[in-house]
Amino acid sequence: MDIQAWHLWTLAAIAAGTLEMMLPGFVVLWFGVGALGAALAAALGVGTSGQFALFSVVSLGLFASSRTIFKKAFMRDASPMKTGVPAMLGQEAVVVEALAEGAGGTVRINGELWSARPLGGDVAEGERVIVEQVEGLKLWVRHAAVTRELTPSHKKEGF
Repeated sequence: MDIQAWHLWTLAAIAAGTLEMMLPGFVVLWFGVGALGAALAAALGVGTSGQFALFSVVSLGLFASSRTIFKKAFMRDASPMKTGVPAMLGQEAVVVEALAEGAGGTVRINGELWSARPLGGDVAEGERVIVEQVEGLKLWVRHAAVTRELTPSHKKEGF
């Protein structure tokens, strides 16, 4: 049996498909589809340079457009994930070292210790507070009960 170019392209497509199943993400899949396109071109008698050109155009085109396609198809209703300072605002923290007006103290939020200052009076150790703002490496916090009373969404619910 004589090995022809379309055989090699088909083997490349199978290898890419196998790798795709073993690797995370859609990366190698598009090169497998490009190899199938090149195999079809080879079977139709297109020259070697045409096969490589078709492989490159199909593979790179699908690779470049796949993020847009998948984002529109699967993530249309997804909200952006908050990280850093925006993620901490409104979060609950526990006072580790009492917070005094003017002196500050320490709170634990998401397993980390942060320097904090109270808004609206002293806060005893062990109490829960809500992060109202972040200034550098310092959190400005308020009693959790006080914050709940001031939140408009809670007023609607009757809290």
